[in-house]
Amino acid sequence: MADPVRVAIAGAAGRMGKMLIETVGEEPGARLTGALERPGFSAVGADAGELAGVGSLGVELNDDVKNVLGAADVLIDFTIADATERNIEACRLAGTRMVIGTTGLSPEQDEKLRAAAAEIAIVKAHNFSVGVNVTFKLLEVAAGIFGDGVDIEITEAHHRHKVDAPSGTAVGMGAAIATALGRDLAEVAVYGREGHTGARDGATIGFHSVRAGDIVGEHTAMFAGPGERVQISHVAHSRSNFAQGAVRAALWVMEQASGLHDMRDVLGLK
Repeated sequence: MADPVRVAIAGAAGRMGKMLIETVGEEPGARLTGALERPGFSAVGADAGELAGVGSLGVELNDDVKNVLGAADVLIDFTIADATERNIEACRLAGTRMVIGTTGLSPEQDEKLRAAAAEIAIVKAHNFSVGVNVTFKLLEVAAGIFGDGVDIEITEAHHRHKVDAPSGTAVGMGAAIATALGRDLAEVAVYGREGHTGARDGATIGFHSVRAGDIVGEHTAMFAGPGERVQISHVAHSRSNFAQGAVRAALWVMEQASGLHDMRDVLGLK
């Protein structure tokens, strides 16, 4: 039997990080070997399992990425763009594979990501939920059938603490639709509307964001045509589905030598 994949988690003391620690502990093919937080974090040195509420794991929370990569095969990173940028460079130098769920990377950070993927294997996804990635596939099919005969609007809702809008998942939905229609999302995306906007340009794809309460994640794409509309939605009830997908991606990426992959590669949906 193969040895378990050694997993380090960035942002380990956050809500998603704690869920990832629990999920890795439930996966026979994986073992937690590193837990990372931002420099100077107050709980550095504490047991990561105790922080996550799953009992002592003998893995201390660390604030230096280089200290956790030596014992890790793969780093799972659900943090913020600047932290992920630093972690990408550290993983490239260490030869450690990555699973990245961070959203809001700048074009320059995306370029660094692609450059690193020439040397190490990386899975970067807008959303690691299996259901969301099935939704992406359904959107491609629907867009290909409807063509230019419908107006397309995407709405998303998340908890009050989410710092970026629209969500990475919403952008991923728009990208899937735009690709199927042969459009450049950067040219046709419209983010919210206010005032006298004039008649709707039929080629555009609209995005609308809600931030409220403790909403985990809700996404809907509307295809509205003459006399009817079709809505394809995904609703997340907890973060456990994201964590399960990320750990699944961590096991899959160990089979890849290099390259930039997404969750649909992991699930064989391409």
